[in-house]
Order: sequence, then structure tokens, then C-alpha cells
Amino acid sequence: MASTMNFNLPSALVDYLARLDSFIEREITPLQHEKDNNRFFDHRREHARTDWDRGGLPQDEWEELLNEATTRADAAGLWRFSLPKEYGGQNEESGRGSNLWMAVIREHLAAKGLGLFNDLQTEHSVVGNFPDVIMVQHFGSEEQKKELILGRLQRNVRITFGLTEPGHGSDATFMDTKAERREGDGSYVINGGKMWQTGMHKATHCFIFARTSGKDGEAKGITCFVVPRHTPGIKVESYEWTLNMPTDHATVSLTNVNVPASAILGPLGGGLAVAQAFVHENRIRQAASSLGAAVYCVNQSVAYARKRRPFGKPLASNQAIQFPLVELATQCEMLRLLIRKTASDMDRMPHIEVEHKLGDKVSMCNYWANRLCTEAADRAIQVHGGLGYSRHCQFEHIWRHHRRYRITEGSEEIQMRKIAGYLFGYLSSKL
Repeated sequence: MASTMNFNLPSALVDYLARLDSFIEREITPLQHEKDNNRFFDHRREHARTDWDRGGLPQDEWEELLNEATTRADAAGLWRFSLPKEYGGQNEESGRGSNLWMAVIREHLAAKGLGLFNDLQTEHSVVGNFPDVIMVQHFGSEEQKKELILGRLQRNVRITFGLTEPGHGSDATFMDTKAERREGDGSYVINGGKMWQTGMHKATHCFIFARTSGKDGEAKGITCFVVPRHTPGIKVESYEWTLNMPTDHATVSLTNVNVPASAILGPLGGGLAVAQAFVHENRIRQAASSLGAAVYCVNQSVAYARKRRPFGKPLASNQAIQFPLVELATQCEMLRLLIRKTASDMDRMPHIEVEHKLGDKVSMCNYWANRLCTEAADRAIQVHGGLGYSRHCQFEHIWRHHRRYRITEGSEEIQMRKIAGYLFGYLSSKL
């Protein structure tokens, strides 16, 4: 008898998606439509979310609404889903909380379109994503875990990630920020600057990466420090306005910032390993979200083309409309299989082996999904014509946000370079 491959989702996962949908319909959608809260999602969304009088920062009412949705999702046992059981999650329980489950969930939610249940611009979702928790879980001391992880889950702690600098992005090993050890008490003095410190306006702590030893270009010698936000010497120079407003992306200067040795997260000189602790999980989840948003754009375009009747016949009867959507739909189907296979493979190996054995596949999923999403959003705008260009459709918002993903989490070029390394033998997926 010939062997078969089973591409069906586990029945428990299908049931969980139904549970999510029920919760959203019961708790989140009504909340979105209370007290004109829908202004944060309809054509008024960018203006409603942005406090133009405070330099473009998020409106307090917008963040309070997100917090209320998170509170309800946490009370329902959904928000912490991907975390280990010790932190209130369901990871390690019959595959729940795994990379495969999270990939399927992220696609499912994004395919619904824009809503309070899943707002990717703010990395908000009723099923949370916790890259900072993963970093502390793997590298933090017991004291750091107690302060940062528990504080994060109680929403008393908010952490920014300070790796990128005004003069250095993808070339992080050439960073200008330095930390010098002081004789006597063993503390460190940090000088330099960081850029794109997301969430700085509400941050309680900053993860600051600084060179403590070694030469420019060397991976070793960069250390991660946990620095309380209001430590003297930390100054927000500006918040950078972006394609999708509001902004909470700060440029920060660091002048004689003094921290104790206990502020070090992970090994001294091993900060890049800390920075990469969440990279693969985050990239595969981001890819799934971009795929879901692309599916939304395709589905909306197909429905509109069937309904719209220019010149007395359905717009969908024109091959000029059909063929571009056929190509996008085909790519969505193929990408879904690659994302789910890669996520499943990640679940079957130790975390530390993913980079060597699957780094190329994770990068394939991520860069292609983000590009596909922007192409699908652009095509949706074209199919919908003038309506698509307006803010009464979601496509412009989707394009503006997902265009960011082609730069962050590793730019397209960096990820393609990694794939090329595996492909041409400079790196090995068999290591």
C-alpha cells in the first residue's frame, strides 16, 4: 500500500480556531463597535489613532482600547496561548502553542482583515506574541525573569529593543554604542545611540545592545543590557514619522548611562545570541500574518470583481482581472504549505538547531510572504479602482504596514543573502 502524507490540520487546532472565532464574535466585535470605537478601524483610523498635538504619538484612547481587548483575551485564557504553562500558556501541551499552531492562528486572524481582534500595526492580537519574554526566558537570571516576565504579563513592564542605530541597521556588528566597565564596582557606562526604539513612549525598560569587547564586524563582544527607561543619560531625541501613523518609534541618545553588572542579560559578549533568540519564531509568525493579509486582499478582490458590472457584465469576466488574481491565489496556496511545513519542522528540533537546519526555509517564508502581501494589496487597490484607493477599504493600510515588514526583522536583501549562503554552500542547512 502506498504511503500518504496528511496535510490536514489537527482536529484540536480546528476546534481552537472555532473557539477563537466565538470569543471574537462574543467579546471583541461588540467592543469595537461601542462608543464609536470603530473610528480606529474605519476610514478615520489613522487620524483617530494619532495624537498630532503630541508629535504623532498614539492617542491614549486608542491604547486603552487595545488594553481592554487584551484584558478580555487574557481572562478568556487566549492571550498567553504561546507561552509555557508556567506563565499561563499552553505551549508543550499536545502541540498547542507550537510554531505550527501559531502560524495557522496568525494566518487565520489576518485573513479576517482589520479589527480589534488582531491589529498588526501595533503587534496587538487576542493571541499574543512575546519575543521579549522568550529572550528573558532563555537568557535571564531568576531575578530578571521575576521582574520582567511576570511584570510583562501583568502589563506593568514594557520593553523596547535597542539594536539598530542611526548609522547601523543590518550591519549590527559595526555598532557605535559602547559600554565600558568601571573598575571598583564593576558597573558599566554606556555611550552611543539607538534608532527605531518602538514603544519608547510607554517603556519601563530598554534592552540596549553595546559593544563591550572585540572589533567592529565581530559577532562576539556585543552585550545586552537591561536598562530602566528613566536611567539618567537616556534621552529621546525624536519620534520618527512613518508610512503608517501613529508613531512610537524613537531615536534615543545614550550619554554616560551607568548600569550595574547585574543589568547584563545573557552572557557577557554574547548579546547577538540574545537578540536572535526570538528571530525564527517571529519571522515564521510574521510570514503567516502576511499570508493571511494577502488572502484577505485576494478574497475581497474576487468578491468585488464578481459583483461589479462595468459595461453591463461582471468585472470578473475579464481575463485582465482574473489572471493577476489567479497568480496571487496560486502563490498563497504554495506559500501556506511551505510556512506550515517549516513551522512543523521547527517544532521537531531543539531551538538552537533551527538556525543551522532551517534558517534558509524560515527566510524564504518571511521575505516572500511580506512581498506577496504588498503585491496583493496593490492588486486589490487596482481591482477596486477609486474605491480601492480610498481609505474606506483596508488595502492602503495593509500595504503601508506590510511594506514595513520587508525591511524589519531582517530586510529582504539580508534574508535573500542568507538563502543564497545555503544554496551556494557558504552556509549549510545540514550542519
